[in-house]
Amino acid sequence: MPVVRVVLSHMSTDEPSDPAEKHGHEHHEVEGPGYPTPAAMRTESEREKTAFVIALRVGMDVDGSDFIGVVDLDPESDTYSELVDTVEMPNKGDELHHFGWNSCSSSCHAEGLMRDHLIVPGQRSSRIHILDAEDPRNVEIETVIEPEDIFEYDLSAPHTVHCVPGGKVVISMLGDADGELPGGFLQLDQSDFSIDGHWESDRGPVEMQYDYWYQPRHNVMISTEWAAPKTYYPGFDLDDVEEGKYGDSIHIWDWESKEHQQTLTFGEEGMIPLEIRMPHDPEETQGYVGAALSSNILRFWEESDGVWEWEKVIDVEDRDHPDWDMPVPGLVTDILLSLDDQYLFFSNWLHGDMRMYDVSDFGNPRLVDRIWAGGNFADRQEIQGTEIRGAPQMLQLSRDGKRIYWTTSLFSSWDNQFYPDIGEQGSLMMKADVYPDEGRMELDEDFLVDFGDAPGGPARAHEIRWPGGDCTSDVWQ
Repeated sequence: MPVVRVVLSHMSTDEPSDPAEKHGHEHHEVEGPGYPTPAAMRTESEREKTAFVIALRVGMDVDGSDFIGVVDLDPESDTYSELVDTVEMPNKGDELHHFGWNSCSSSCHAEGLMRDHLIVPGQRSSRIHILDAEDPRNVEIETVIEPEDIFEYDLSAPHTVHCVPGGKVVISMLGDADGELPGGFLQLDQSDFSIDGHWESDRGPVEMQYDYWYQPRHNVMISTEWAAPKTYYPGFDLDDVEEGKYGDSIHIWDWESKEHQQTLTFGEEGMIPLEIRMPHDPEETQGYVGAALSSNILRFWEESDGVWEWEKVIDVEDRDHPDWDMPVPGLVTDILLSLDDQYLFFSNWLHGDMRMYDVSDFGNPRLVDRIWAGGNFADRQEIQGTEIRGAPQMLQLSRDGKRIYWTTSLFSSWDNQFYPDIGEQGSLMMKADVYPDEGRMELDEDFLVDFGDAPGGPARAHEIRWPGGDCTSDVWQ
């Protein structure tokens, strides 16, 4: 076998990527996108200076398209905490939701690959936009995969986007071509963004999809469940839960053979398991999933015999509210792990708090701090004189673990149901400073991006990404 010489070349956090720039690291040398280790991303990257933020106008009295918002995060800039650019989608009604990169640290040994394109799906339209983001301050739409091309594979409602080894992109798809079940996974070729087809070779009994995470070193991928698009599109109906139309399970897949291996069913302990995170340490075979309706955090792990088990490790108690005829669940809608796998953060969208747990003992998370901002129970209902419409929802942590940002919109029809002001005036992006050595957070009252003031009219801000990658985009082999 010939000896291949590789040299590390990763883009700085916010500068245009350039494969000719070589940066040596003490860990080992690679040539490709991202970083050789989670520690390298955490300690060697620069502070985030730009954020890409999903912004949508579905279900609003605004005759405009969804867009990618570009937010200035450079505290030395005159436009700090402002929306400095918008990349409008060519059609209306997409419901942009989650998005991701064409390549990441899972391909850091792949010579010639660059992290330079954003994959931006429309949840309602099933349209997938490919954006050239080589220059973070000059993002342009390069091509669009139309829904008809996706329906040919009997799939719809794209959600989680992960760049995977081998020059591929895999997207979880929540429905079939008619918006019913089953869903599946769509694979794209990174070289030209053509559709390869289904990722899975044998889905077994799996019907529902939502989020997924993979650990290639251990040949495993794990997926979660929401519901059929036709179930959640109109809004939340408790009768649908009682009729079994929402998920309560996660699924174990063989990463190499792409076959379903095992299902962990939580029942009432884990209703609507949405966001899933495994440690960034590629040696780990455990993780957390946030069950939205049950409002708890479940830990899962692999036993020595290869069988996966689970347990509930955090439980958020329902609370009474005078305007509700039932106890209000926290509704855990997003979770993330810091790059050093020391802290777990999650949001309770209906209660109005964002929590920080020390998970150095993974089976025994310890609450160290929380921030209340909006929602149904927070004392703080405004910032800088602006009403906090909604509550902490989508989270993104800085690579060094010292700043956490969030937006306050969940999904258009669910916003209109639970926080109708978002549908009228748009949502917010907020920030807290994090002190990992002290295990605490502090709301930054000087930071606010009000998407109610977006050019062209109010918008709902949703997922956040950093140029150069983040703790929810990158996986290591």
